[in-house]
Amino acid sequence: MDRHGMLRRVSALITRGRQGVADLASRAAGPSAEARHAAWNTKVLGSAFARQLYASGIAGPGVPPQSFPVQVRLTSGLCRQADIEQPWLHYWCARLGMLPVYHRKVWEDCFVAQALWEAGMLNGRRRALGFAVGREMLPAFFAAHGVEVLATDLAQQEQAARGWQATGQHASELDDLFWPTLVEREVFDQRVTFQPADMRRIPDELADGGRDFVWSVCSLEHLGSIQAGLDFVVRAMDCLRPGGIAVHTTEFNMAAEGPTPESGVTVLFQRRHIEALGERLAAAGHELLPVDFDPGRGVLDQFVDLPPFAEEGGALPVADTPHLRLAMGEHVATSIGLIIRKAR
Repeated sequence: MDRHGMLRRVSALITRGRQGVADLASRAAGPSAEARHAAWNTKVLGSAFARQLYASGIAGPGVPPQSFPVQVRLTSGLCRQADIEQPWLHYWCARLGMLPVYHRKVWEDCFVAQALWEAGMLNGRRRALGFAVGREMLPAFFAAHGVEVLATDLAQQEQAARGWQATGQHASELDDLFWPTLVEREVFDQRVTFQPADMRRIPDELADGGRDFVWSVCSLEHLGSIQAGLDFVVRAMDCLRPGGIAVHTTEFNMAAEGPTPESGVTVLFQRRHIEALGERLAAAGHELLPVDFDPGRGVLDQFVDLPPFAEEGGALPVADTPHLRLAMGEHVATSIGLIIRKAR
């Protein structure tokens, strides 16, 4: 795939994560002219930092494609600059047709792929279940690896679904999930099926203990409350066979203490919520892989992107603006990935 195709792929990821973030950011009062100029200056300076790093060859469009996967013993943890610069992420970017740019949405898909590959799940003997898949690449990607995939998303008539449809982030049929650069149509049709499902009420027919792995990408923060998101993670374990793997990414509040949005279109989980989730999973016999809460030491780990995050179509207001951390109202957020193994 050429560079333009990879840029379009990244734009699709950016668009996918835009609605909930924009909603939370809009809760703050409208910015003054000075604040808008400051935001623009921030983006320009962040872009300059990122381009210097891209020019050095450690990330970005100049990185040679990694030809083989790399075992790193991935654990649960936060999105960090160092990850974008690692061969393991470069491998999955090459396979997914993305550029390894400093954007957390790129990190999320690569995190899921790496976690599942290390668990031995990307082969033809596996059955998978994806939640709130939107128009992700992952169902097609998994099908190309021989996995039997059941992809789910909200039914069209759901009020929340209509909100996601408006931004092109909701799937209602298989055609929304087909990526011809990742898998042949015949293979896709053989291995991928779709059915409506609400993450807040996983039906018993899906919670049958028959899947090798389940996943969700930046979705459980949109279930209406912190509690609903945590309940989903626990309930989704019922979909897995003994020893199966769940991988989820979600929004994370960098502030370990203090207030956080606990209800609404988008909530932000904090360390205390993740630790409580780990205890709850352990009580049921499951294992949340150790969570690395280290925020990283790179300059872009300290850079906080400011609204607006994307224009219509997914283009960045300032090209190459880093987006590993972002302002969501008064909070600084990033992405966190969770890897959970079901009790054997």
